Amino acid sequence: MAEKDYYKVLGVSKDATPDELKKAFRKLALESHPDRHKGDAAAEKKFKEINEAYDVLKDPNKRAQYDRFGSGHPFQQGGGNPFHGAQGFEQAFGGGFSDIFGEFFKAATGGANQHASATAMRGSDLRYDVSVTLDEAFEGVKKNIKYRVASKCETCNGTGSASKSAPVDCLSCRGSGRTRMQQGFFVVETTCSTCSGSGKAVKDPCKTCSGQGRAMKERSLVVNIPAGIDDGSRIKLQGEGEAGIMGAENGDLYIFTSVKSHPFFKRQGADLHCKVPIKVSTAALGGMVEVPTIDGKIEKMHIDSGAQNGKQIRLKGYGMPVLNSKTRGDMYVELELEVPVKLSKRQRELLEEFEQVSKDDTHPKCHGFFTKLKDIWRSFTKE
Repeated sequence: MAEKDYYKVLGVSKDATPDELKKAFRKLALESHPDRHKGDAAAEKKFKEINEAYDVLKDPNKRAQYDRFGSGHPFQQGGGNPFHGAQGFEQAFGGGFSDIFGEFFKAATGGANQHASATAMRGSDLRYDVSVTLDEAFEGVKKNIKYRVASKCETCNGTGSASKSAPVDCLSCRGSGRTRMQQGFFVVETTCSTCSGSGKAVKDPCKTCSGQGRAMKERSLVVNIPAGIDDGSRIKLQGEGEAGIMGAENGDLYIFTSVKSHPFFKRQGADLHCKVPIKVSTAALGGMVEVPTIDGKIEKMHIDSGAQNGKQIRLKGYGMPVLNSKTRGDMYVELELEVPVKLSKRQRELLEEFEQVSKDDTHPKCHGFFTKLKDIWRSFTKE
């Protein structure tokens, strides 16, 4: 038999500690695992060499004999090699390969947990959508909701047993919730199909819930929607989701809110925006304008003389409540100048007279625009 340098195979020094050996073995085993190199005979051979080297060096007695006599010593003959013994692949590694395989599978599946527990049988979380008006979102409101949900079985009191006895360990998985199947070199672990991963079973299943400890029923709840709730907000009601199997923990209920559009106000966070039409005379002369607020009141707002179309005026503290706070956002009023229509003869005369007495600084924007336009036109004509 050709001499093998197990230290070189694992890439460690001869005085490597057990932890260093294990770390090197895990790294190399993951890199050369057959599942990553399907059909690659060289990779499979290297994988076997790595495992053979680690099996010898991890055992203090075998390592001592190897250091003294080399790889040709009789301890490897007659079934001593981990790939040829009757003890089985996983047993030969004392659980070491199971750890490696678990890490490999974990990496391949994005880090998912491969071990089920009783908590996996917790009831599912549920979602319920509630629609509210902007006025309800301002004041806060209570909503009555109804939904069908898997609830604790009243017949067996959630035990799943007709005699209401406590569940026992599942015989198929011996209470672990997992079953193992060995195929050649590999050990595959899956959720127990008998108990669905709970690790528990009942001897005399309840006829109402078929041993699950829960049955469908309609539930009614009053949900408190707080003032200041925004579109897409989520409210968690702990324990109001599905009941767990055989008395396990209930899931939660999540209330998702949507706020309907308002005919007058538009919301941006805690602030409100609206447009208010004003007369040209009011914009020119200034004055007071009445505007509605979200709380149903009328607020008087001062308009400065010469106010322009699109000007925004801020009313501090007249917006929406800030959730879980005593403060409120602001209200922004955008002025929308209305040009008079259906003029009487006298109104027309007055406007014409106003136009005649107007000066350039009466309409500075118009004057500036047309002056600039004339300058541009002159420059073109000169060229």
